Amino acid sequence: MKVLVTGAAGMLGRKFCQELAARGEIAGRKVESLTMVDIVASPPILESPFAVRSVACDLGAPGVGEQLVADHPEIILHTAAVVSGEAEADFDKGYRINVDGTRYLFEAIREANHRPRVIFTSSIAVFGAPFPEIIGDEFFSTPLTSYGTQKAIGELLLADFTRKGFFDGIGIRLPTICVRPGKPNRAASSFFSGIIREPLNGQEAILPVPDTVRHWFASPRSAVRFFFRAAEIDGARVGDRRNLSMPGLSATIGEMIQSLERCAGLERVKLIRREPDPTIMRIVDGWARNLDASRARALGFEAETNFDEIIRAHIEDEGIKL
Repeated sequence: MKVLVTGAAGMLGRKFCQELAARGEIAGRKVESLTMVDIVASPPILESPFAVRSVACDLGAPGVGEQLVADHPEIILHTAAVVSGEAEADFDKGYRINVDGTRYLFEAIREANHRPRVIFTSSIAVFGAPFPEIIGDEFFSTPLTSYGTQKAIGELLLADFTRKGFFDGIGIRLPTICVRPGKPNRAASSFFSGIIREPLNGQEAILPVPDTVRHWFASPRSAVRFFFRAAEIDGARVGDRRNLSMPGLSATIGEMIQSLERCAGLERVKLIRREPDPTIMRIVDGWARNLDASRARALGFEAETNFDEIIRAHIEDEGIKL
C-alpha cells in the first residue's frame, strides 16, 4: 500500500503520518511507502516500518500533481490548504491553493488512471448563516467566506470525479479542531485553541468574542481517526453523497472555560484576557454551531462527547505538566 499525504507539514497531516508509522498499516493493508508533501519540507518521522519520502512543492503550480501520483498511491489524503483567515485576506492565494491546487491534483489522478481512495479535508465553513438550531444533512451549502466557498468547490469536484469513476473520494467536513498544539496560525478560529493552549502553558490568551459564542469542535485525535476510517470504509455504503459532516460536540466559550477550570484550575482561567475584536466576531457569526452528524456516525466515525475529553487529550498528547 502506497500512501500520499498533502499538507504533511501541517498539524493534522503530521499527526496522521506519525500515527501511520506507529500502526504500519491502513485499511487492513501493510504500508509500503509514504510520500509527505507540503510547500516546505515535512518534519522527519524518526522511526517507520516503511519508506518515507518528503517532497517540498507548490500544489498550485501546473504539473506538480502529475509528479506526485506517478507511482500510483492507493490512498491519498489531501489536507493541504490556505487556512480561513489567510484565504479571506488574500483572495488570489486562497483560490490558487485551495481551488486550483485541488483541481490540479484531481486531474493528475484522473490522468494516472488508477482509481485510488482520495480523502479530502473539507470544513463546516461550507455552511453559512442563517442556521437552524441543528444543521442536518439536507442543509444547503451556502458559505459566507472565501475559504468556505473554496472548500465547497472542492467538495463538488470530489463528488463529480468520484461519480465519473476517476477515483473513489470521501470528503471529510472537519469541525474546528481544538486544541491545536504549537503557535497560533492565521485561521480566524485560532483563538478557540489559544484560550485553552496558552493558559495550559502558563501564558496569557486573548479572547476576542463573547462567552456566549457557540461552535462545533473535535480534537486532533478525532481528526486522525476520521482519516483512518475514511481510508477503510466501503464507498458503496457512503453512496453518491460523498461529503460527510464529521461528529463533534457543540460548546460555548463559557463551557470551554468551565472545562479548563475543571481540568487545570482557576489560576489558568485567570490567564484569559477578554479583548473584543469586531472583525473576528463578524466572521464567527457566520459559522456553524451545531450539526447532526448521524450519517457519519452510522458509518463508524466517532468523536468526543464533552469538552473535558478534548482538553485532557491535549494535555496527554502534548505531555503538559500541570
